Amino acid sequence: MHPKHHSKLMIMLLALLSFWVAPATGQGVARLQVMATSSPNDAVHLSLDALDAMEQIEFTTTTIWTDGDIHFTGVPLKALLDQLGLVGSTVEMVALNDYSIAMPVKDLEDDAPIVATRMNGKAMSVRDKGPYWVVFPYDKDPKYSTETNYSRSIWQLNRLKVVD
Repeated sequence: MHPKHHSKLMIMLLALLSFWVAPATGQGVARLQVMATSSPNDAVHLSLDALDAMEQIEFTTTTIWTDGDIHFTGVPLKALLDQLGLVGSTVEMVALNDYSIAMPVKDLEDDAPIVATRMNGKAMSVRDKGPYWVVFPYDKDPKYSTETNYSRSIWQLNRLKVVD
């Protein structure tokens, strides 16, 4: 093989490899689609950078899916919907694998749950329950450590839909 062709092949392989192993960044993370059933054509696609620009909440808690204390950072779900002006009675949350769960909007609190964008300071890969994970401060109050809230703790979140 000619050395020039060899170097082109190497560059292509390195580019593919970096795509697969690159850490999640604002540009590499899937966008979160948010919409209301009343106006489905007006869906908003939020990048990690857009979510980072919103109000942030941080807390450390244990979960039933991980080991030890985990530090989460993210946007309060209530604040996200408020900022986008979305009003309804229920928020449907859908994961990459189409798992979905609904939560009454009246159950949203100012600081819980959050749409976590980071776990222990790092953006989450799909393999690590990312790119986004709805989490509660489970250790803060027994009201957060319920089967209902565990079922609402959807990971690999990629869509939110506010239903009237």
